[in-house]
Amino acid sequence: MQMRAATSPGSMVEPTGLRAKIDSITSRLAHVPPSLHALFAAEYKLPGVPPEIAAVMATGFEIGCSTLLVLGLASRLATLPRLGMILTIQLFVYPQAWPEHLAWGSILLFLLTRGPGALSLDRLFGIESQTRPS
Repeated sequence: MQMRAATSPGSMVEPTGLRAKIDSITSRLAHVPPSLHALFAAEYKLPGVPPEIAAVMATGFEIGCSTLLVLGLASRLATLPRLGMILTIQLFVYPQAWPEHLAWGSILLFLLTRGPGALSLDRLFGIESQTRPS
């Protein structure tokens, strides 16, 4: 990483390359309104878990496990946190959303019990066998 270096007292060299891109993104993120942060505090109210931690966990599982499922990598393992999220959301956050949770849960249960398909990284790397029990 490139650091800003002082060329003379009071002057700084502007960052270039990757550092400049990171600075630009950070600057844009600073414009996110605080009301959006309050949304996460309100949405992720779980018993015994601070909303800040619940939001980070949910985001990590949502992005990480979804990416693994799309790639077909560690597919069966990636379904478990997602099923746990669905159960938690159903019980503590949106109990009236059971039809949607039932649909997503059944898809994930299918992946958990049957594994990924032929076009998956699990199959390519030999994590999942090509033969299925009858």
